[in-house]
Amino acid sequence: MNENDEVAALRAKANAGDAEAQCRLGERYFDGQGVPQDAVEAVSWYRKAAEQGNADAQFYLGVAYYYGRGVPQDYVEAVSWYRQAAEQGGAGAQYILGLMYRDGRQGVPQDAVEAASWWRKAAEQRHTPAQSSLGYAYYTGQGVPQDYVESHKWFNLAASRASAEDQKEYAENRDLLASLMTPQQIADAQKLAREWQAAFEQRGGK
Repeated sequence: MNENDEVAALRAKANAGDAEAQCRLGERYFDGQGVPQDAVEAVSWYRKAAEQGNADAQFYLGVAYYYGRGVPQDYVEAVSWYRQAAEQGGAGAQYILGLMYRDGRQGVPQDAVEAASWWRKAAEQRHTPAQSSLGYAYYTGQGVPQDYVESHKWFNLAASRASAEDQKEYAENRDLLASLMTPQQIADAQKLAREWQAAFEQRGGK
């Protein structure tokens, strides 16, 4: 099946109301993969899928409104779609909502507790930037009690899966924190990280 056939098959499913196909077709229009790049058309397909409850499409629609791609920039709409995706378990949307609450951006009130809560939801799904952000929250005591052991655990988990510059940053944060900790605290943090990883894999995570 060549690329044109793939797009045709995807379009047939999308026209039949398949939300997943609608979202994937939106992605193709957004990136110009096998179809002309067209952000307006992408948003049209994202919306069809999002209104059926597709979390990925809700996230992408939030991105479109946040940056004004294919629609007029509208932060209120962006937050609304991000929140719908986040409430369905979308880790990327949960992470972004955490950033918004941390900074008090675009009409979202500054709330460190709410920020940490969203980061935890994403971190538990092994979203590495959220794990790092949660680690920093525990390091500073913003939104959660200050806890170097918990902080080290989350930095360590983030560093174990990240790549390139992200991995370097997370590892540097972990090692800087370790310089402030006792050997027992470091050992406790490493144990917690191992236990978390084992539990995650036991739940079927990859």
